[in-house]
Amino acid sequence: MSVFKRLTMAASAVLIGFVPVSGFSQDWAQVDEEVLEHFRTMVRMDTTDPPGREIELTEYLVSVLESEGIEVAVYALEADRPNVVARLRGNGSKRPLLLMAHQDTVNVDPDKWVFPPFSAQRDGGWIYGRGTVDDKDNIAAALMTMLLLKRHNVELDRDVIFLAESGEEGATRIGIEFMVNEHFDAIDAEHCIAEGGSVVRQGGQVQYAGVQTGEKLPRAIELSSTGVAGHGSVPLQSNAIVHLSKAIAAAADWQPPVRFSDTISTYFSRLASISEPEAAARYQALLSPGTDGFDRALAYLKENEPRNAAVLFSTISPTIVDGGYRVNVIPSNATATLDVRLLPQEEPEEFLAALRQVVNDVSVNVNWAQRDVRPGASSRLDTEAFRVIEEVMQASYDTTVIPTMSTGATDMAYLRARGIQCYGIGPAIDAEDGPLGFGAHSDQERIIESELYRFVRAHYDIVERLAAAQ
Repeated sequence: MSVFKRLTMAASAVLIGFVPVSGFSQDWAQVDEEVLEHFRTMVRMDTTDPPGREIELTEYLVSVLESEGIEVAVYALEADRPNVVARLRGNGSKRPLLLMAHQDTVNVDPDKWVFPPFSAQRDGGWIYGRGTVDDKDNIAAALMTMLLLKRHNVELDRDVIFLAESGEEGATRIGIEFMVNEHFDAIDAEHCIAEGGSVVRQGGQVQYAGVQTGEKLPRAIELSSTGVAGHGSVPLQSNAIVHLSKAIAAAADWQPPVRFSDTISTYFSRLASISEPEAAARYQALLSPGTDGFDRALAYLKENEPRNAAVLFSTISPTIVDGGYRVNVIPSNATATLDVRLLPQEEPEEFLAALRQVVNDVSVNVNWAQRDVRPGASSRLDTEAFRVIEEVMQASYDTTVIPTMSTGATDMAYLRARGIQCYGIGPAIDAEDGPLGFGAHSDQERIIESELYRFVRAHYDIVERLAAAQ
């Protein structure tokens, strides 16, 4: 019996179960045991970035893949920070499918963890450890997908490529940039499946499955103000800190233009379809710019749902202020750094020029600050890949599938810029976990063990339906 039939029979008799293209019968309980072994082994490896050292995990992945007879190559700009590329060959009738996940994680403060951050401790239905939801869950899913396709000799219409990259969290030059700029032929594909999405649970119940089809682009702007230095006992109209403060407030209060895309329109339309009437009316109102209902809905979101508001326009968050050195001296200069997240369709120089007009102060300079700049692009919703992902996630989780725009950043941006249609997926995560400090990049991190297994099954089925010979 296929995983789809098993899941859909358990979930709802009205859902349609998919027959696996390969036709083999899989013992998923046995697969779950193997997933757990690989996953816990990988979480126990410290691949925090900084300082950055993925070599141990690379060697483990290479060993597992090669032991199954899978073609593997390693590409490294720095010896201790390699990238793994595994490939299963298809008949070439379709362009390849790329599975991507990153080996590194953000660093930790061990004193704030309930269980040691590299223990992969199982407790109460969760597995604890750095990387459990960012991004060793996706490594485990892609690894098992490759192993199962190989073991069952699934005939493929397209190559399936697995890229386990380094440096995603802080050194893209040795990871995705190195691969795209120097070894693109090794990962070139029609579609890519990676991190960035998740199935949202609330109160233990699945609300919807989010598929990341676009992301905002991180930039930084520096405001620098100059004036006359003087004694603090004599207020000056040229006070650099006063001018800077007004410029910060103007930037923070500015409402950049709202811009829609297929992803954003579909996101709010489908979110309305699963929401209570009052919330649904607000989401529907957002689809009618220029109306009073739109203005009220946007104001509500900015106050109460800032994450949803942030996908509608390019955003500015003041994050660093530097000025002055003692209490009785008016400084001659002061600076502030703004965290800027541009929509993919935003023209950066037009945005900067508009902000200069908003600040409107000759004593304040408004310029780009140093920051890694990612390319901008979004993935289409009318592709075979999105259709298959939507069908599989809907059947696996018995829920609505919603395309999402990430306010953060993933390495899919570099692939989208090269024409690859990329989609971010992930396991079911409790919405309550983030505020409680158990989410990705939090002081602690954990994954629901049963949802790890369900995600691996869904991941495999997506890949099989996209790549197996029809």
